[in-house]
Amino acid sequence: MRGQPNTTIDGKTIQVYANIGGPQDIGLVQQNDAGGVGLFRSEFVYLNSRDYPTEEEQFNAYRLAVETLAPKLVVIRTCDIGADISARELHECKELLAECTKELEDKGVQIGKYQVGIMIETPAAVLVADSLAEDCDFFSIGTNDLTQYTLAIDRQNASLDSFLDTHHPAVLREIQMTIEAGHRHGIWVGICGELGADRSLTGTFLRMGIDELSVNPVSVLPLRKLIRDTDLRKPP
Repeated sequence: MRGQPNTTIDGKTIQVYANIGGPQDIGLVQQNDAGGVGLFRSEFVYLNSRDYPTEEEQFNAYRLAVETLAPKLVVIRTCDIGADISARELHECKELLAECTKELEDKGVQIGKYQVGIMIETPAAVLVADSLAEDCDFFSIGTNDLTQYTLAIDRQNASLDSFLDTHHPAVLREIQMTIEAGHRHGIWVGICGELGADRSLTGTFLRMGIDELSVNPVSVLPLRKLIRDTDLRKPP
């Protein structure tokens, strides 16, 4: 499967990226021939450090991933420890990016192109996805939290596992709604939660029109094989 396109029998192509927790996982991305990184969990740069990592330490971690995997896309998630993003925080982040860009340009530093996206992880975000899409270049659906908040079940509570239905029709409908909202505004939509690697749903996601799936690096090639064996002209 290495070097093969992620294209179904009937000709639909999607991106298959990898989720990583830091520079130590870059080798796995290369070994498993992922198309890029769909989720660089920057919080692990903090959690794997004895103290708050300096700006330089963070810069080096991200630069190593971007330069090593270039020209592949690397999606870096801002530190995710606790709270979820609202529209106000998106605007604040974009203002900070603009300030940093100007600061570097004033110093004569060449700036490359970058995209700004958000995680869709709550029913509220799904319901206002059309509005959010106006300020984004892409959506990344975090199905782990989305499932938890949709079903009102704490996924950290093992005693509730029997009630945690990751295939619940409401969750799948929210994913469909998010894809449709993104496409209405011309942005791409991916899944980076655990459902992205659930091969029993791959055909469903393809029919929904998903643009990208980001999974554990070792799941990339099996997922590619399944995509290449799928014919969307046949009934599910």
